[in-house]
Amino acid sequence: MKTKFSLESKTAVITGGASGIGKSMVKTFAIQGCEIHIIDIDESLGRPLVNEINKMGFKTFYHQCDVTNFKEVSKSIMDIEKKSKIDILINNAGVAHVGNIENCSEKDFEKLYEINVKGVYNCTKASIPGMKINGGGVILNIASVASSVGVSDRFAYSMTKGAVLAMTNSIAKDYLPNNIRCNAISPARIHTPFVDGFIKKNYPGNEKEIFKKLSQSQPIGRMGKSHEVADLALFLCSDEASFITGSNYGIDGGYVTLNSK
Repeated sequence: MKTKFSLESKTAVITGGASGIGKSMVKTFAIQGCEIHIIDIDESLGRPLVNEINKMGFKTFYHQCDVTNFKEVSKSIMDIEKKSKIDILINNAGVAHVGNIENCSEKDFEKLYEINVKGVYNCTKASIPGMKINGGGVILNIASVASSVGVSDRFAYSMTKGAVLAMTNSIAKDYLPNNIRCNAISPARIHTPFVDGFIKKNYPGNEKEIFKKLSQSQPIGRMGKSHEVADLALFLCSDEASFITGSNYGIDGGYVTLNSK
């Protein structure tokens, strides 16, 4: 008997799926019976992950692709569509930057725009025609609490994630007639290897203190876990969420609504 939130007979494309939150989504979706196509620039992480999941009896594929390059994205999407219809697109690939506008160089600004904004544009633009032909689909964008509230020293990152949220609303509105749902998830700080690496690089010798400080910046008193974001993504991409579109779901330990600082 089919269980709730099952993704059997569905195919998902997950960008940035080789690590962090993306990796958790890949594993969570695969367990629910979904065919997964990972789009990620890092082959050294992507292929081992695919091998690991396929050994567990699931169907997962890796496509090395730079999401900032529309030609590469289009080719990857077309390659996938030769074998499977794309039911779900998760725009997860992204990079961060620390600094206010004075500390953000033009090069930094352009890099974040290319990956975090243009990457979402490229992957969505390439995927929608097929979804229209197939009678619908689901697009899920990974935004951030920085989309909605001011976060210190996150100028460029906030700019890009605000754009992701605006694109989410626009796409949801435009493709209502095509049965394409589009939503966003806005995480606060999630504990991933990226966070550990950031702390180690910028605060050598004070890792425990900084980790505790960053954890307590969420009112709930800890960082989120990547599998918690993956579980929310699973719900929003499942048929059980068929009445939800144009919405932004915070998963932030109360950061936006309860943090008065």
